Amino acid sequence: MLKINNLSVKVEDKIILNGLNLDIKPGEIHAIMGPNGSGKSTLANVLSGKKGYDVSGKIGFDGNNLFDLPIEERAHKGLFLAFQYPIEIPGVNTTNFLKTSLNTIRKSKGLKQLDALEFLDIIKKKAAKLKIDEKILQRQLNVGFSGGEKKKNEILQMSLYEPKMIILDETDSGLDIDALKIVADGVNTLRDKKRSFLIITHYQRLLNYIKPDFVHVLMKGKIAKSGCMELAEELEKAGYEKL
Repeated sequence: MLKINNLSVKVEDKIILNGLNLDIKPGEIHAIMGPNGSGKSTLANVLSGKKGYDVSGKIGFDGNNLFDLPIEERAHKGLFLAFQYPIEIPGVNTTNFLKTSLNTIRKSKGLKQLDALEFLDIIKKKAAKLKIDEKILQRQLNVGFSGGEKKKNEILQMSLYEPKMIILDETDSGLDIDALKIVADGVNTLRDKKRSFLIITHYQRLLNYIKPDFVHVLMKGKIAKSGCMELAEELEKAGYEKL
């Protein structure tokens, strides 16, 4: 699903990622942990297509050269990023945003566009399953939302678009236990043999609910150690300095 080979990333001659390698197969959930400044969010940004980075190396995504795909094509082909800090977009209704986004993805796949009634039926069921208040859907996108509401909205998008490769960039930061469980439930609901996840996090607590197949520690721009859930538990107890 995602194959990263010797990825190096610089910003204004400062090296952020330095020869990173990672192979994620369909159906796998990989977690990346690491201290502040290790390059976790930079990795998410590069995968999603954010500009401003000097990048070298290769990234294959579901049979495509990721660097050949503009941002919107990455989304159309099933790459999804849940942001650490979702931005507010005044003047854009949340329901209209979700409907337009979903129909754009459907159009790229040659599928029929959903009319307003068809979409409302789908979105109400998705929101109810994720315990999201329908009133949120009538508000401007993320405007005045609490941190938890913003993150729930990201998970709602993920559930609606059903992407192939999902990147969660510290989606668990700032969440109380109830919101954390909703995020985890959203991930576990979509978990199957064809869909892959890359979960970027500081803490073990989200992984207690999702149970990744692999855990990687990112330090000084590359993966310093890989393992399973026991590695996350070890880091929670001993921290990163031991590595």
